[in-house]
Amino acid sequence: MLNIALPKGRLGEKVYALLSSIGYDCKEWNPDNRKLVFSDEEKGVSYFWVKPSDVAIYVELGAADLGVVGKDILLEYSPDVYELSDLKMGKCRMAVAAKKDFIDDMERPLRVATKFTHIARGYYASLGREIRVIKLNGSIELAPILGLSDVIVDIVETGTTLKENNLEVKEEIVPISTRLIANKAAYRFKKEGIDRLMSLLETKL
Repeated sequence: MLNIALPKGRLGEKVYALLSSIGYDCKEWNPDNRKLVFSDEEKGVSYFWVKPSDVAIYVELGAADLGVVGKDILLEYSPDVYELSDLKMGKCRMAVAAKKDFIDDMERPLRVATKFTHIARGYYASLGREIRVIKLNGSIELAPILGLSDVIVDIVETGTTLKENNLEVKEEIVPISTRLIANKAAYRFKKEGIDRLMSLLETKL
C-alpha cells in the first residue's frame, strides 16, 4: 500500500483527481463526509486528509509515504524528505509587499511582519539587509497599515487583497507551487511502487 497525505480542501481534491486519472482512484473516496482515511486494497493506495501545514510532518515521520505540500512549507521548515515533482498546481509567489509610498530607511533595521520567518531572514540575509522580524499568524496585511511593520513577506496569488488595502508587491522572492514529496525510508523500501506512480504522473504534467 502507498499511504498518501493530501491537504484538506480544494487543492487536495484536485490532486486526488489527478492521481485518480492515472489509476490511483479509491472506491471509498467521498470528500463530502467527515471520514479522514480512504483505502483501496485492490488499487494498493490509501489517502488521508491532513491540515496543509502538517503534511510534511506526516511524511517526514513516516506516517505517510507520499504527500502533497506547497513549496513555501518546504522552504520555511526544511523537512527531511525527498521532493519528487512539481505538480504545477496552486501557483503563486512569495513576495515582499508594503504601502505604495514606502521608501526603505537604510539607517535602521527593516521591520518585517511575516509567518514565514525562515524565508524572510534568508532572503534579507542574502541582500545584507538588517531586519527585525515580527512573527504573525494571520491578517499579515494589517501590520504595515497600522504601522507595526515596514513591509510584509507573504504568499501572493492574485494581489487583490494587497490592492484593496493600498499595498503592493515590492520584490518577488520565489515562485511557489504544489510539490509531491516522499518519506526517505519509504522511497527506499517502496521504490518500485513510487517510481511507477511517478512515471504515470509525468504523462499528465
